Amino acid sequence: MFPLQFLYNFFYIAVVTDFEEKKKKVVQYDTSMYKRGDLLEVPRTLFTHFGIYLGNNRVAHLIPDILPVLTTDEKANEKMVTNNRLILGVIAKKASVRVDSLKDFAHGAEILVNHMDKVCSRSLFEGEEVARRAEKLLGSVVYSLLWYNCEHYIMYCRYGTSMSFQTYQFCKVVRKIVFSKTSSLLSFLLCLFIMFYMGSVSIVGILPTLIIPFTLWMAS
Repeated sequence: MFPLQFLYNFFYIAVVTDFEEKKKKVVQYDTSMYKRGDLLEVPRTLFTHFGIYLGNNRVAHLIPDILPVLTTDEKANEKMVTNNRLILGVIAKKASVRVDSLKDFAHGAEILVNHMDKVCSRSLFEGEEVARRAEKLLGSVVYSLLWYNCEHYIMYCRYGTSMSFQTYQFCKVVRKIVFSKTSSLLSFLLCLFIMFYMGSVSIVGILPTLIIPFTLWMAS
């Protein structure tokens, strides 16, 4: 019980600290610029965060959060999700589709409106249908950085397809690094080192030493 209480106190302090910092930098968002069903996006540290505008200064967005794992205190969970809560939520694969104000959603950043319309080739739903789909999915979800993140959520709501351009680009870079001639050579040398270091010069040791580098080489 003590570790959970410690983590709860840590995140409570983080929430208060973050709130105090935000008070120093007040950013005003003109709600008249946004229509119900608009797709909003903001830069958040290493990635772009997405949400659906519901009207009346409310944004539905999927965001990782560790705090619901640690406490059932609704007032604490309703507070703006800090970076600490978000990062540990990603690791724990705990997230929820929640509704926040424009200010809390944007986190002090500039908001882009419907920018994804220029990238996605699919036709979009009417604004009211987009908002209805966004509201229907409110609540806890199992989070996956690659397979179900905030971009998958908004793409489903606005275009009817669950996909993520950020995930695609990430996987493309990883594939380019892993399935390369350099990687195949390094894996071959590593397998040789492990095989001779462990003294396992047998068919069991030789097969992985040949198969793994060969597979990477052929895929490059």
